[in-house]
Amino acid sequence: MQSGRLGQVRAWLWFVALLILLMVVVGGATRLTESGLSITEWKPISGIIPPLTADAWQAEFERYKTIPQYARVFPDMDVEGFKSIFYWEWSHRLLGRIIGFAVALPLAYFWLTGALTRNLKIKLVGLLALGGMQGVIGWLMVKSGLVDRTEVSQYLLALHLLVASVTLALSVWFAESLRTSSSSSLVPDRIRRSATVLIGLVFVQIGLGALVAGLRAGKIYNSWPLMGDHLVPPSSELWFQSPLWRNIFENATTAQFDHRLMAYLLLIAAVGHAVDCARTLPGQPASRTALALALLIACQAVIGITTLVWAVPLDAALAHQAFAMVVLGAAVLHRCWLQPKAVSSLTVAASRPSVSRRAAA
Repeated sequence: MQSGRLGQVRAWLWFVALLILLMVVVGGATRLTESGLSITEWKPISGIIPPLTADAWQAEFERYKTIPQYARVFPDMDVEGFKSIFYWEWSHRLLGRIIGFAVALPLAYFWLTGALTRNLKIKLVGLLALGGMQGVIGWLMVKSGLVDRTEVSQYLLALHLLVASVTLALSVWFAESLRTSSSSSLVPDRIRRSATVLIGLVFVQIGLGALVAGLRAGKIYNSWPLMGDHLVPPSSELWFQSPLWRNIFENATTAQFDHRLMAYLLLIAAVGHAVDCARTLPGQPASRTALALALLIACQAVIGITTLVWAVPLDAALAHQAFAMVVLGAAVLHRCWLQPKAVSSLTVAASRPSVSRRAAA
């Protein structure tokens, strides 16, 4: 019974993490197909149902025709073409609603059946709140592209992806923190700290990747390792905006260059961490998971280079975005498995003996 309740909560949290990964992929497809602005209103309840009649479709299309993207990007689009971009955005929003229910309903069940400790209740309510905040950020992102733009704000796009990444990372961390087996207490703090740094670097790289996506920076300098004729673009291309910090967020050349640099740094850090683990903990699980993480990051680098050189085709770009979530999950798993937990701080209530059983003992 005890292990069964633990297993149920862990399986639920892993399912939520997989749904978030799927959400990121569908969101990427929505962006790459220029579909994100196709639904110009936010209707959390009635928006679940798409248009069902020809008149309803025409009315939805007429609303889309009032925003700049229609006139500048799709001036020849008809209702049938509109349906193809509408359904991408509608699917993205529908999946967001499904994830909300997938978190809220099992949380209520486990809460009411006494399966959760107070500590875990607080953490899971926070997870649910992150999902609600993500919905608000998503609408603000869409709203940013409805006036005077043909695309959403890259700032809000980056925030949207980062919040999704945080939610996925927390789902994985909470799930694996429920494992009852102990990790070795002989793992040096140095290795735990470097594993934590790797998670931070992955988050930074995901944020930089979102800026590349938002600025369409993957459509330029489609060569590697050079950017055009230079390994490092001239400062006149990297830093021509004022103030200088704007180039990081609004200059496509700088965004791509930063994303490349962070990829190199992340790979070097992951390989260094794996070597450190292999030397310090030979034959230990930490060495194997560190090596696996380094290999995943190397694979992600290859996918990223391929996506760039091929000028961002849909399938390669989606693979790159999905694999970023896989790398993040692997980094969190690696760090979680380094955590000493002879008794998990998140152990569910079902794993504790009842008062009557303690008294009988």
